[in-house]
Amino acid sequence: MSSDPASGMLADIQREVAGVEKLDPTVLEVMRRVPRETFVPPEMRPYAYEDRPLPIGHNQTISQPYIVALMTHLLRPRPAQRILEVGTGSGYQAAVLAGLVDRVYSIDRVPALAQTAGAVLDELGYRNIEHAVGNGYTGWPEHAPYDGIIVTAAASHVPPGPVGAARARRPTRDPGRATLRAPGTVGHREGPGGQAPDPGCAAGRFRPHAGGRAGR
Repeated sequence: MSSDPASGMLADIQREVAGVEKLDPTVLEVMRRVPRETFVPPEMRPYAYEDRPLPIGHNQTISQPYIVALMTHLLRPRPAQRILEVGTGSGYQAAVLAGLVDRVYSIDRVPALAQTAGAVLDELGYRNIEHAVGNGYTGWPEHAPYDGIIVTAAASHVPPGPVGAARARRPTRDPGRATLRAPGTVGHREGPGGQAPDPGCAAGRFRPHAGGRAGR
């Protein structure tokens, strides 16, 4: 690990994404500031800024930094937005989003992961993230509408629960964006017809979404 691991991580991301997307520099700057090592188990901290996924327990991983950067970029986050994250995992993606949008609502069906991530986020002082335990396949309709949805586990389509809730309550607003992982790709969709990813713009390996029909 270099003396400035965050800068090394960003350089790796830029090399990885070359020829695919020109990433929003604001996304990269926020990722520089988020202490990634606090979102992994102690034994994984020496590797926290390497451009690869790392195990966090419960057969889950913290996502590769490149994937976090690309998915966040495709969501096109803006300061006034409200974002739903399906799959809290380590909490790292929520922390990145929290530096870019007004409010993040994050849900995970694994209680231990949701509780650990929530404790880390609270300890770091994130006050614009709400987190809960639940089956994200059905969304979090109590807080709809959302300006964007990010599904951080592999899925064949955007889960209909969150998309339906957002669409039903935003007839006069921009229909928003959804970013998700399909097997082997990262894709996004604009507007209410967001039930499937666009053709893959990047390759990667992802844990499957554990809820509903997209489950393991």
